[in-house]
Amino acid sequence: MPFSSKSKRRNWSKSVDNTFTTVEEARQRASVFLRENNREPRVADLLLEHYLNLSFAQLLARARDPFPEEVRAEFVTSVQEHATTGRPVQHIIGYAPFYGRDFKVSGDVLIPRPETEELVVGVVDWMKKQKLEHPSVVDLGTGSGVIAITTALEYPQSQVTATDLSADALAMARHNAEIHEVDVHFAQGDFLEPVAGRPFDVLISNPPYIDWDEKEAMDDTVTDFDPELALFAQNHGLAAYQTIIKQVKQEEHPPGLIAFEIGHEQGEQVKRLLDSELPLYIVEIRKDLNGKDRMVFATLRD
Repeated sequence: MPFSSKSKRRNWSKSVDNTFTTVEEARQRASVFLRENNREPRVADLLLEHYLNLSFAQLLARARDPFPEEVRAEFVTSVQEHATTGRPVQHIIGYAPFYGRDFKVSGDVLIPRPETEELVVGVVDWMKKQKLEHPSVVDLGTGSGVIAITTALEYPQSQVTATDLSADALAMARHNAEIHEVDVHFAQGDFLEPVAGRPFDVLISNPPYIDWDEKEAMDDTVTDFDPELALFAQNHGLAAYQTIIKQVKQEEHPPGLIAFEIGHEQGEQVKRLLDSELPLYIVEIRKDLNGKDRMVFATLRD
């Protein structure tokens, strides 16, 4: 993690002349300032896209345009805030992209990562191959609801339920479902517990999987702003998988597919858990686009 939380911060107003006149000048000065403060320079682009209401391509095309005075103060303040506190850009602007859509986020939910999109792709592809007409899907530990909502939108004939232990997270997920005008049922509780006994075709989850021992090495943009409930798990990061697998084992009607997102070093461990506790499943570890183990798919044997 190259952008350390322990780096010395500088002050925007003292270090950078913020009297830029064009969009490109604003972009360059903000990027340099962020880099000097050990933050991702790309944040400057994200903030400009937001405040100028432009796509990245439009941002480049309008590089020589005069910088609008009506958003100067907000842009400068946002760059300063991210540089000095590490507050994620998604929290500053209030939303995060996922699967081509924007979702509301806050400190109550995990900011969605691009890798999780691949988990949804795998689930939707499986349902299509199975030619399921009205599959029932449950998303455990839904957070902002991106997995459940995206699955429901990408496979409209599915019936999706989402659970979370956090009432605040469920409130955010419900809000996102309303924004995207999709019907998802929400229930509060510990993973599968609030919907135990109900048959599901698909169980999907991106649970907390980071070992508590790793916290000190993580960047402050994560540890200071993402909820610990969604990040960390006991037993070397495996506790959530153990709980879910135990719950599935108690079900009379196990799902046809179990799909987990995992830490990139947890593939074999999660596979062993599934092989040991749920021998009726065929377990496959899948890599993400970066070539790292990122997903485990377990399909029920015929």
